Amino acid sequence: MFLRQAARQTGLLAASLLAGCLIGLAYRAVFDDAQERTIANFIRSGLHGAGIALTVWTVQTAFLSQARSGLGAALRRLPLAAEIVVRALAMTAALIVVGLALQALLYAEPYHLTWLTRHWLTTNLPRMVGLGFALSLVFGIIAETRRLIGDTLLTSVLLGTYLRPKRQQLIVMFLDLAHSTRLAETMGEVRVHDLITRFFFDIDAPIAEYGGAVHAYVGDEVIATWDLSDDPARNARCVACFFAIVRKMARLAGEYQAEFGVVPQFRAGMHAGPVVISECGDAKRQLAYFGDTMNVAARLAEYGKTIDQPLVVSAELMRLMALPDDLAAGDAERIAVRGRQERVAAHVVTRGVSAALPP
Repeated sequence: MFLRQAARQTGLLAASLLAGCLIGLAYRAVFDDAQERTIANFIRSGLHGAGIALTVWTVQTAFLSQARSGLGAALRRLPLAAEIVVRALAMTAALIVVGLALQALLYAEPYHLTWLTRHWLTTNLPRMVGLGFALSLVFGIIAETRRLIGDTLLTSVLLGTYLRPKRQQLIVMFLDLAHSTRLAETMGEVRVHDLITRFFFDIDAPIAEYGGAVHAYVGDEVIATWDLSDDPARNARCVACFFAIVRKMARLAGEYQAEFGVVPQFRAGMHAGPVVISECGDAKRQLAYFGDTMNVAARLAEYGKTIDQPLVVSAELMRLMALPDDLAAGDAERIAVRGRQERVAAHVVTRGVSAALPP
């Protein structure tokens, strides 16, 4: 996963630099006088454009890398319009500083700055900032679109991947907040909604870090999936993710107690198998997941509530993964699942002593 992310980031960086270089060349060809269209100046303009593009890419990447922590997390809690304004101000400041620095490096003669004229400050610099800011808007729109609808749906819409239903082998996790009905009665529906929203926000990072993808939020429940692999250790990322969420909630317990007067408790059920995926809807498109795998995972999560255990994993999934040493599986229990004639074998998975404390 890390290698794929690195390759994607490298590709985006290369594309950004190429686009910036081409825009710099076009800027020289369109706006400058004929006598200034020399090979040396075209090279300078290409480098200038690439530098501006690198600045845009760096600032956008910095915001994205901090999306789940620090300043990024604080921005995510603002209205989208306010977040865009903050990003725009940061981008404008960076473009002005870098634009001046690049101009000085590429065009300054020794000991004096003949290029630094009122015309350059009032005409050329605003143009460069405008072009760079336009690039930042493109990056921002792509990033926000990916965040709002997800990579899978975005790819499907652009390429038609799921216009026709397809079967994929997935690991599915249904994770929901425990006692949400009782919490609604004591806290009120609005406060519980705030709690659920904060909980979903905080667990998003562990899901992404362990290679999962959020399919949907339904009420107090989140549905996450992983591609089923031939590598048992890779398949175990789903259970590692669950206990990473446990550890994170333990670290944040004080914050939740101070803000809501309660620390979220949650349960999860996991199963693996074929899932039918298809694109549905028109004005509001979404990906729908169908099949027995989804049903079994949901029922295992419900079963975890009845026996007061946090994580129930189907025996079928257990056979496909190598359980980490700090986790233990209980004896298999055969569970009646609504919609299935045969019972489903499942295990309760718990942490060992070595994993009991947050890192």
